[in-house]
Amino acid sequence: MFQVVVPMAVLLVLVLCKKIPVIGGKINLALVITGALTLLLSGMYNPELWIAAWFDGLNRLSWIIALSIAGSLFAEISLRLGTIDTIIGAMTAKFGRHPRILIVCILLALTIAGSLLGDAIAAATVIGMLTIGILVSMNLSYEKISAIIVMGACVGSIMPPMTQALALASSLVNTPADPVINIGYVTVSITFVLVAIYCAFFLIRKENVPGANDTVVIKFSDQTAGQILRNNWKSLIPLLFLILVVLLRTVPVPYISFDLGPTILKNLVYTNADGISTSLYDWLTGTTILSGLTNGIVLSIVCAIAVSFFFPVVYKNAGNILRESFSKVKMTVLLQICCAFMLGSFYIAGSVDAVSAFAQGLNSNVLKIGGAAAMILIGMLTGSQSTSQNVVFSFFGPALVAFGVDATHAAVAGAHLASAGQGLPPADLTTFVVVGIVASQFGRKVDPLKSMFYSMPMCICMAVIGLIFLYLPA
Repeated sequence: MFQVVVPMAVLLVLVLCKKIPVIGGKINLALVITGALTLLLSGMYNPELWIAAWFDGLNRLSWIIALSIAGSLFAEISLRLGTIDTIIGAMTAKFGRHPRILIVCILLALTIAGSLLGDAIAAATVIGMLTIGILVSMNLSYEKISAIIVMGACVGSIMPPMTQALALASSLVNTPADPVINIGYVTVSITFVLVAIYCAFFLIRKENVPGANDTVVIKFSDQTAGQILRNNWKSLIPLLFLILVVLLRTVPVPYISFDLGPTILKNLVYTNADGISTSLYDWLTGTTILSGLTNGIVLSIVCAIAVSFFFPVVYKNAGNILRESFSKVKMTVLLQICCAFMLGSFYIAGSVDAVSAFAQGLNSNVLKIGGAAAMILIGMLTGSQSTSQNVVFSFFGPALVAFGVDATHAAVAGAHLASAGQGLPPADLTTFVVVGIVASQFGRKVDPLKSMFYSMPMCICMAVIGLIFLYLPA
């Protein structure tokens, strides 16, 4: 654990102590230094291993990088079409005098998106980018905006009925998913309510009404929500198409459900001189880093972007839109590239395995606390509850059942503990992604660590629920 604890402590110091010459407070450098320190402490000095670590991390984060680029392009298109103005105008007209209700509605939208997409980063990118404008207009700090988006998306990523977290946890302890999901309705609803109360009364004040920040112009201020939607419904077509594509790929409906993006790529087939046929989907899937382009969510956004090119305002200004979107997302991508080096270093140096081994060597009550800590740590480092479950809960879950914990309770605990790491300081990947998006859209510096501390109540809530189920009698 030495090779895990020391780099994490150094990362925390570098991010918090901004007075350190040259490197203090610079998150990109802090991530690279953390990765380098991890490799050095593991005795890996060969540059070949460092390059391998970087490419491994890039390959693991390739879909997130692709999602950020596609999301930025879709956001720029939405801006040109007036989609964001329509959404901001309608929500302001409906809830402008009740900012706390407005925040709850935004959290609910993010939660539903997280449930449909099954991933917090994806929900924060796709739906979060559409809500940033109205949150900025309320004169909230950029760190609070990032935290609100992260919390809504993270709660959604575990929300039933389309809950990958609870289903995966159930399979890892070999128990039926339905009882686990039924309990999840209650526990996740409690989490959502607590997060909504926290955001509405601790992050939002009465003066945080839409329009409080006069640098953000709110259009259609003289119209009702119904009038705005009737007059500007065409601007919502690409967004509604994206929602439809996501529903078709996530909601199982006999004879109707399918994944549009991968289906198209699988039917684009190349035959070489030897007569061997390979689809574009298979070729991309087998190519390092480019495999991120085959992610279903990324391809769904690409399909929506393609639909938007039927609008003259988009195809006539395609070059300008591309330049603007890439200029806004370049800092986000740079952050993710630095994060990829750190993440790849963790894997190639065996840090993830070290956390797993640490949990495996524990007994009884120590197993519960140590295993829970290991799951939360992996969830934080990878920004993914599924990775945390696959790495730690795959042995931690069966061990809990062997120690007498009810399998259903163990599954509920595992899902919540894995999700508790998302949003937790000092190195939460989900927050890094969201902070990058917020910063790129408004060209402002955003403190990721401060945003993570704003998200901590949600993390604590999920961790407490997970620990409670670890100790419930069978």
